[in-house]
Amino acid sequence: MSMDYMLSEEELMMVETARTIAAEKIKPIRRQYDEEEIFPWNIVKEFAQADLCGVYIPESYGGFGKGIMGLVLVVEELCKVDGGIALALASTALGALPILIAGTEEQKKKYLPNIASGKHLAAFGLTEASAGSDATAIMTTAIKDGDYYILNGTKHFITNGGEAQVYTVFAKTNPDKGARGISGFIIEKGTPGFEFGKKESKMGIRASATRELIFNNCKIHKDQLLGKEGHGLLVVQATLDKSRPGVAAQALGIAAGALEEAVIYARKRVQFNQPISSFQGIQHILADMATEVEAARALLYSCTRMIDSGKSKRTSKESAMSKYYCSEVAMRVTTNAVQVLGGYGYCKDYPVEKMMRDAKITTLYEGTSQIQKNEIALNLIKESAARNK
Repeated sequence: MSMDYMLSEEELMMVETARTIAAEKIKPIRRQYDEEEIFPWNIVKEFAQADLCGVYIPESYGGFGKGIMGLVLVVEELCKVDGGIALALASTALGALPILIAGTEEQKKKYLPNIASGKHLAAFGLTEASAGSDATAIMTTAIKDGDYYILNGTKHFITNGGEAQVYTVFAKTNPDKGARGISGFIIEKGTPGFEFGKKESKMGIRASATRELIFNNCKIHKDQLLGKEGHGLLVVQATLDKSRPGVAAQALGIAAGALEEAVIYARKRVQFNQPISSFQGIQHILADMATEVEAARALLYSCTRMIDSGKSKRTSKESAMSKYYCSEVAMRVTTNAVQVLGGYGYCKDYPVEKMMRDAKITTLYEGTSQIQKNEIALNLIKESAARNK
């Protein structure tokens, strides 16, 4: 049981709904879906029927209107059981946020209701082979041709790739302008010239599809431009400020799930004629795990409330802090969970080995831990400079 964060009745209802789906629908199939790399379309239908797909989308576009906090609460709860299957919902939010942030009213009305209802999934197309941490190094181009743009290039490591119907993609509309020459676009699955390449076989989150997006003279109308031409990097930055807490929630959920498994095992496992939970060495490991999980949750919820309040234009530092800390906690906690379970923890019959594999990606995507620390430090320096001119 965690601390009381004074969640509203609606928030508690969302948590309970997510918990029920995780226990009854996801838990029985999580090992099979991980081993066989099955995309969880049947679970997506469960999310849709329970109205979880649009928890963060405003009511005016068919959502539940509970902001990033709603998303974080649902993702955390689902990830306590499986950090990969939950990505179908979480990564759709990453793909939808640019539309919420920079889309025209027409674009929002066209795309967000179908995402909120669970009819469509979304994906976010930024990363390329030569552009990971350095987003300005993207090579995909979108060249203006009358009322259209012609896209050429390849995106790598795209979560929900091939499964999603809606893609927010970033390309260079003016390669000579560097960071100011990048623009965002909304591209639908099935658009001529838009195809899917290699599906990655991954260490963890194996029930989540990760594919290449290939654009070969892909022609899209100017109405598909997301925001203003040349403002793509600003849209990316604004998106990550709101989406990184979603990754933090994934990490937190995985860590909390691993802690629970470790405590249950320690109570039942008998060595030297007593449960191993009676040994101080094990107790100290569990205490460290529990303290870090709760500290991560407090940081994440505080950051998320700050974002939803709208009082700060940018929350880059706080979002980076929550993503960095929660992901590193997830690695430490899942590693310790495996240690508590010993040899059993290393075997697939117990879920902690999968949790450890799933946790690692949270320190990598949407900015590595090192990139998060860069973001935190740069903002600290800017804030100090502003206060001490």
